[in-house]
Amino acid sequence: MLRSLTAGESHGRAIISILEGMPAGLKIDITKINAELKRRQQGFGRGKRMQIENDHAQVLSGIKNNTTLGSPVTLLIQNKDCSIDKLHKVSCPRPGHADLAGLLKYGFSDCRAVLERASARSTAATVGLGALCKILLREFKISVSSKVLSVGGENSSQGMKDKICEAIKNKDTIGGIFEVVAKGLPVGLGSYVQSDRRLDARLAQAIISIPGVKAIEIGLGLGYAVSFGSEVHDAIHFSKSKGYFRNTNNAGGIEGGISNGEDIILRACMKPIATLMNPLESVNISTKKISKAAVERSDTCVVSAAGVVAESACAFVLADCLLEKFGQDNIQDIKNAYKNYLDRIA
Repeated sequence: MLRSLTAGESHGRAIISILEGMPAGLKIDITKINAELKRRQQGFGRGKRMQIENDHAQVLSGIKNNTTLGSPVTLLIQNKDCSIDKLHKVSCPRPGHADLAGLLKYGFSDCRAVLERASARSTAATVGLGALCKILLREFKISVSSKVLSVGGENSSQGMKDKICEAIKNKDTIGGIFEVVAKGLPVGLGSYVQSDRRLDARLAQAIISIPGVKAIEIGLGLGYAVSFGSEVHDAIHFSKSKGYFRNTNNAGGIEGGISNGEDIILRACMKPIATLMNPLESVNISTKKISKAAVERSDTCVVSAAGVVAESACAFVLADCLLEKFGQDNIQDIKNAYKNYLDRIA
């Protein structure tokens, strides 16, 4: 199994990712990891922090001569803005953020102690890990991509841009919906035998754990609620050239917690960023008096970036499921097992 651990604060010295369980013998191109990190920083509506940082990963362990060793891979992404010890105290928690709940949970007197780790800056670590997993998946011709479907209810490029511009003008923020698609997966990843092994459950957990994501659906999703079964279940067909196949994919590539060979299709809602330049009312935690919520440097819209993070989160789950089924120690052994499996089910 794959295991990961991340560390680091938004304005600390660095963001660190550790990935255990990658097989030995996998060729790693660090430029592909850095390209994914750059994608996370892009998108109309990003804030000034993305103009400061130039995220790139340094490999600290687990790779020798651009090849994995089978030991834990450690990535370090340094923060150019590492002013955590000099930043001001935050006394007025932001509605929609972890500020107040985290402060009460851990007994802090400064929201800064919460927001530094609760910040979506931590998703740089997710993307670093996901980039490694994408390299593994590509060895099996599996790809993961994303796109923005809507922003503020608008689904045309110009409409979405106009909504973001409106939010900027009003010192507000805006959310939207993105879609993640995984192609090339074999039948049989995941399992129905225990709830925590279901592929849909694992993917849902991975995406909903991304800061700011508040809803997820798989395939037709909520559309099932207004349809008859005869209208929405994907009929099964067979031909000698294709094997088993479907003409529709309302299931989103997963049935009974197992990949069924069709594309995996996920959609998720990214809420508007909690930091508003024209802040909502809050309470000063020291005086208990009504006050405006804190204003921190932030973005206006991150729906596109959230899609990139979700790709990485999904890639981690899919790579984990792949290794769970086909082995883990050596990349060539895994490829042999994969080929034998495909031959069996052909």
